[in-house]
Amino acid sequence: MAATVATVEPVPDVEMTDVSDSQEKKDAAVIQEIRDNIRQIEKAVQTKEARFMLRVLRSWSVARRKLNAVVLWSVINGFYTHSASDKELLLSYVTTPVDIPEAIKMRTGKNATGALLPEIDGYIRLLVLVQLIDKEDYQKAVEFSDLLMAKLIDKNRRTLDLITAKAYFYHMRCYELTDQLHKIKGFLYSRLRTATLKKDYEGQAVLINCLLRNYLHYNLYDQADKLVQKSVFPEQASNNECARFLYYQGRIKAARLEYSVAHKNLVQALRKAPQNSAVGFRQTVQKLAVTVELLLGDIPERHIFRQASLRKALVPYFRLTQSVRLGDLTMFSETLENFKKNFLSDHTYMLIVRLRHNVIKTAIRAIGASYSRISVDYIAEKLGLDSPKDAEFIISKAIRDGVIQATIDPEHGYVQSKEPVDIYCTLEPQMAFHQRISFCLNLHNESVKAMRYPPKSYGKDLESAEERREREQQDLELAKEMAEEDDDGFP
Repeated sequence: MAATVATVEPVPDVEMTDVSDSQEKKDAAVIQEIRDNIRQIEKAVQTKEARFMLRVLRSWSVARRKLNAVVLWSVINGFYTHSASDKELLLSYVTTPVDIPEAIKMRTGKNATGALLPEIDGYIRLLVLVQLIDKEDYQKAVEFSDLLMAKLIDKNRRTLDLITAKAYFYHMRCYELTDQLHKIKGFLYSRLRTATLKKDYEGQAVLINCLLRNYLHYNLYDQADKLVQKSVFPEQASNNECARFLYYQGRIKAARLEYSVAHKNLVQALRKAPQNSAVGFRQTVQKLAVTVELLLGDIPERHIFRQASLRKALVPYFRLTQSVRLGDLTMFSETLENFKKNFLSDHTYMLIVRLRHNVIKTAIRAIGASYSRISVDYIAEKLGLDSPKDAEFIISKAIRDGVIQATIDPEHGYVQSKEPVDIYCTLEPQMAFHQRISFCLNLHNESVKAMRYPPKSYGKDLESAEERREREQQDLELAKEMAEEDDDGFP
C-alpha cells in the first residue's frame, strides 16, 4: 500500500495589537475632547455667549461614558498647576491608576500659573462627582457634592449658571441614592428663591424639578401640586427640563384623578424628550401614559408596544391592555398578581388597581352589544362576581354613566337593552373633531416656541441709518420726477 503524506497548509500571520496601546489611544482621545470642551467654556466666558456652554453640556453624556481614573488623573494634574491643595483634594477622590501616565502640560502661556476660571473648575469637579456616582461610592459622592455646592454658591457669575444648574441635579441625586432627600429640601428652596431673583432660568427649572422629585419620592402629591400651582416654570428652560417637569405634572394629575390633563402632559413629555437617547426616561413616561390612557377608557395603539426600545419594558402593560380590551377580569387579576413588583417599582400600581372598574365596564358594554335581553344571574356569573345583587349595582352605575343604553327589570331579574342611538346625531363627533383641532394648534404653537435662531441674526437684514436716508432721498427724487411728468401731461 502506498503511504499517503499529509500536507499542512501554512497558517497566515496574524497581526497582534496591544490592548494597552489601544486603551491609551482611547484615553488620549477623551482627554482631547475634555480639553476642547474647556476651550469652549473659555470662549463662552470671553464672549458672554451661552451657546458655547450649551454645546459643552450637550456632549455631557458622551463624555461621562468615556470617563475613567486615567483620564481624570491626567486632567487634574494638567490643569491644577496653580494650587497644590486643590490638586491633592481632587486626587483624593479619584482612584489612582495602576499605570500612572506621564503628566501632560495642558495650560500654556501667561495664564499657566494663574487661577482657573470658576467655570472650568466647576466643570472638572463635576466630572469627578459623576465618576464617584458611577463607581457607586455614594458616601464620598455626598461629601464631594457638599464641597462642590459650597464652591459654586460662593461665586456670583452669570456664566456659571448652567454648570451650577447641572450641579444642583447631581447634588440631589447623591442624596437620593443615600436615601437622605429630606435633608436638602430647605437648601433647594433657598437656592430656588435666589435663582428666581437672579433670573437664572435653567437653575430655576432644575430646582423646581428636584423639589417635585423630592415630594414624589415620599408620595407627597398634595404638596407637589401646591408647588406646581405657586411656582412659575420658566419657558426659557431646556427641553430636557421641560420633559421632566411635564412627566412630574402627569404623575401628580393622575394621582388626583385628572386623567385627561395627565395624559396631555405625558404626551408632551414624550414629544420633548430626546428621541435617540434617554431610553429609560421614555420607558417610564410611556408606562404611565399607557396606564392613564386605559383609565380614560381608551385602548393604546399596538405599534406603541412594538417599538424596539419599549417592547420588553412594556410586556406587563401589554398584558394589562389585553385584559382591559377583552373585559376579562380573571386575566386582569392574574396580570396584577404576576407583575405586581413591576407595577410597584414603576409607581403605577395604585393607578392600575383603579382599572378594575374599567374592565367591568368593557365587559358590560360587550354583553350589552351581544344580547338584547340577559338575566342578571348570568351577568354575575360571566363577570365572576359574588352575587347577582353586586351585578345589579354595577349595571345600574354603568347605565347612569352612559356605558350602555338599557333598563333593569328587578322583578323578573333581567336587563333589557335599548335600540342603539346613531352617534352622529349626538355631539360626540363635534367634540372629537374639536379635540383633534386643539391638539394640532397646540402642537404648532409648541413647535414655534421651540425654534432656535442664531444669536443677533435679527439685525442682519435691517438697513442702517445712512442706507435709510439714501433710500428716502431716492424716493423723494422719484416722487418729484413723477410730479413733473404729470404736470407736463396737462397743457
